[in-house]
Amino acid sequence: MLEMRSVSKSYMHRGKCIKAMDDVTLEIQRGEFVSIVGPSGSGKSTFVLALGGMLSPSAGQVLIDGQSLYDLDPEERAAVRKRKIGFVFQTFNLVPYLSALENVQIPLFLAGANENDQQSKAAALLERVGLADRLDHKPSELSVGQQQRVALARMLANDPAIILADEPTGNLDPDTSHAIQDFLAEINQEGRTVVIVTHDPTAARRAGRMLRLVDGKVFSDEAVLAKE
Repeated sequence: MLEMRSVSKSYMHRGKCIKAMDDVTLEIQRGEFVSIVGPSGSGKSTFVLALGGMLSPSAGQVLIDGQSLYDLDPEERAAVRKRKIGFVFQTFNLVPYLSALENVQIPLFLAGANENDQQSKAAALLERVGLADRLDHKPSELSVGQQQRVALARMLANDPAIILADEPTGNLDPDTSHAIQDFLAEINQEGRTVVIVTHDPTAARRAGRMLRLVDGKVFSDEAVLAKE
């Protein structure tokens, strides 16, 4: 379970205090598929970064399975992220000089897997996302949609129970965007918790629950009745 208790995050900008998150309290149950929507500047990216242990709140607690993330030291928090959380971002964050296979191997290498296991698992994940014939291609040799598929494969390398996705379809054409949405729904059906930040109404309605943020607050929290 993911939980926020009275979480706030403030920044100073040109001498003014900006509240990116304002006293947010909520729970996300294991296996839920949640979309985060709202206007630009409403705190969506701050929300997902704080939820994933990558951005310390100014106040409040973020808990994963009852463990308070920001009461851990940075190394302990990084270990929790490595074990439990997979991230995917609009910008992909692929290493440009590594092949698709090598990019997917990175989490496995950091986890201490032997090289044969790294290669076999990375290859299987790339096959799952439809890139079995692109193992040796570097990011610059792949289309934007293929780069996002590599990022999705890398996200799954350590078999995380929680997937946090910040605008994962933002740079993609409609067909590729729909395929990525299908993939996220598929891995949710496997029992993973999926939280997706999106501006795309169709992507948002693929979730079972939609949180709308406005000015750093949860403006609405509702079940999604109609999926497309």
